[in-house]
Amino acid sequence: MRPDDDTTFPGAALSAFFDGHPVATFAIDTEHVVTHWNSACEQLLGYTATAMVGTCEHWRAFYRRPRACLADLLVEGDIGLGEQGLYQGKLKASSVIPGAYEAEDFFPNIGASGHWLHFTAAPLRDRQGRLVGAIETLRDVTERHNAESALRRAHDNLENLVATRTAQLAEMNERLADDIAQREVAEMALRERNLALTELNHKLSLAQQKLLQSEKLASIGQLAAGVAHEINNPIGYVFSNFGALEGYLADLFAMLDAYEEAESDIATPAVAQRLAALREQIDLAFLRTDTGQLMSESKEGIVRVRRIVQDLKDFSRTDALQEWVWADLRQGIDTTLNIVNNEVKYKADVIKQYGDIPDIECQPSELNQVIMNLVVNAAHAMGEQRGCITLRTGSENDSEVWVEVEDTGSGISPEHLSRIFDPFFTTKPVGQGTGLGLSLAYTTVQKHHGRIDVHSVVGSGTTFRITLPVHQAPLAAPSLLPDTAP
Repeated sequence: MRPDDDTTFPGAALSAFFDGHPVATFAIDTEHVVTHWNSACEQLLGYTATAMVGTCEHWRAFYRRPRACLADLLVEGDIGLGEQGLYQGKLKASSVIPGAYEAEDFFPNIGASGHWLHFTAAPLRDRQGRLVGAIETLRDVTERHNAESALRRAHDNLENLVATRTAQLAEMNERLADDIAQREVAEMALRERNLALTELNHKLSLAQQKLLQSEKLASIGQLAAGVAHEINNPIGYVFSNFGALEGYLADLFAMLDAYEEAESDIATPAVAQRLAALREQIDLAFLRTDTGQLMSESKEGIVRVRRIVQDLKDFSRTDALQEWVWADLRQGIDTTLNIVNNEVKYKADVIKQYGDIPDIECQPSELNQVIMNLVVNAAHAMGEQRGCITLRTGSENDSEVWVEVEDTGSGISPEHLSRIFDPFFTTKPVGQGTGLGLSLAYTTVQKHHGRIDVHSVVGSGTTFRITLPVHQAPLAAPSLLPDTAP
């Protein structure tokens, strides 16, 4: 039975419906012959209406081998074959069209890489309700399936990622718990070590203070021999002069005794002659002249002894509670040079180049110790030939003054230059230095809120410059709050 037979199939109306339908649609009669194949079907399946209409080969658009389509199952009335065999659970009755069925399946032969199609087949009946064929519509749902597949893959990947991250998080939590436990143990050990270190630092601070004091006393003791030598020289000629003076005075007293004896008979020629002879013998005129010179020299020697002893006394003051006073650095330098003269005079000439500087607020004896360390080090740096030590003072502005100690000694090597202020560092042989002299100098300069710079060239000499403020910063007022520091 043909679809264009008006008595059995509404062909004209169906043709008009097919031509304007945007959905891919084809129809078959009861003999499975294609009666309609619209343009949308041509575009989707790649087969023209000319090639399909009037044939029973519509299966070629879907399969490689002959196989019934859904419309064929409706014509044959064997929908069970589709449910159980061909579509294996994908087939279901339409909820919109009575007697129609629909399914979704992948067709690898459609297009270059296959297509997913949603297809619906419904029976065609004439006016008497007799079956005259079937119609099947096709919708390309490839993009939806691809999106769903991508969504499923993303969902699966997300679940895998969540599972992986959850496992990683659990592992990290376990590690974190272990780390926290280890950190608590480490913090406890650190607190114990901190307490021990605090106690050790306190003991070290006390030991350092004792060492610095010992270094100062050792330096003074080292200079004692030289000071004794300096004192012995003036004392020597004082004693010598006073010995001669005793002889002169004995002769003078003898002469005076003779005059006393002669007072009663001064006119006697014999006595007058004896007195004249005695005066000539002891050279009374010379005695009078030389006695004055001896006394003057003795006085000068005694003054020198007193000055040296006073300088030593001023220099060696170790009173830790001495007050800050205003002092002239140049006077302190001169005092120090008197003390270290015996240490320096055999090795170098001392040149003073003092500039005008104001008095500064300081602890003079401590700064004298700094100058002594620098001058003695400069003397020790001299080689075989006699060198020169130059001391300069100056002021760059009204708030600071500086003192330089420059020598022409052997210099300091670059690898030692960065360590010269470290406690106990010394390049002197064992037994000849404690390594605390420059450390003490650095500490003292820091205490005075100053700075100490050094420039040295190996083989040419070294220059130390000490820069000190004129005014010391006022001490901070004590806090009235409780000390909460750990």
